[in-house]
Amino acid sequence: MLFKILKGVALVLIGFTLSAFGLAVQRLDFEGTLHGFPALRDSAGKKLADGDFSQWLESEQLHVRIRYDFGRGRQIEDKSVFRQRPRLIQDAWSFRELRNGKLFREFSVDFSSRSATAKKLEESGLKEWSDKVDVEPGLTFAGFGFTLAVKSFRERLIKGERIELRAIGFTPKPRVVSVEISHGGLDQMEMSSRVLRGDRFVIHPKIPWIAELFVDVPDTHIWLTNPTPASFLRWEGPIAEPKDPIIRVDLLPGGQSGPAKPVGTGRRRR
Repeated sequence: MLFKILKGVALVLIGFTLSAFGLAVQRLDFEGTLHGFPALRDSAGKKLADGDFSQWLESEQLHVRIRYDFGRGRQIEDKSVFRQRPRLIQDAWSFRELRNGKLFREFSVDFSSRSATAKKLEESGLKEWSDKVDVEPGLTFAGFGFTLAVKSFRERLIKGERIELRAIGFTPKPRVVSVEISHGGLDQMEMSSRVLRGDRFVIHPKIPWIAELFVDVPDTHIWLTNPTPASFLRWEGPIAEPKDPIIRVDLLPGGQSGPAKPVGTGRRRR
């Protein structure tokens, strides 16, 4: 029983809630229509899947859809819906993976009903889970929502503040755990035959020490472009569950993809 409880705290970082600071994400600007073609790679930079990123406004809501095609019947789709007034509020999130053209796993969160569901194909067949999650409008995010939240906190994080959030993850049962977000420094990286700079933000799951004896939950890293205006540049972490391999998502799809390296201690351009 203890092992099951400890295992339950192992969460992949696919969603965040603001901590007990009691502050909702304040929008400094508003997201609009975007369309891009990111690349999903392994931790060494080898391309695994072609991406298609779409973002649009519809009925005063921001819709985000990210698709990855690995070929041979394997596909991933990540979808989110947000409101941006009077502050950033997430209404929905879902993650769906097909392998050999058949459902392998599916996770979703309905923020209005505070419910989360999961489906995963196991040896015994397709298993399902559902549970209530601690959701507060304007303070809870999942999927691409964490990128928007980090962008909103960027200035505070760069100044050295550490912000405690909470994560909604799936193991595959839905779970919630606290995480700490901090600024890891200014890096440069090779991407699509160019050398680009980005501020690295570290998302560290705050797993109780006794649970660390049983689980290994890696940090997740996200880079925003530097100098401003800050936008998504790179993401690294497990794609869905803690035991998944570490993957990399690059803004630019072509050419080589090199590891991020510290720029140094020189004056930072903002």
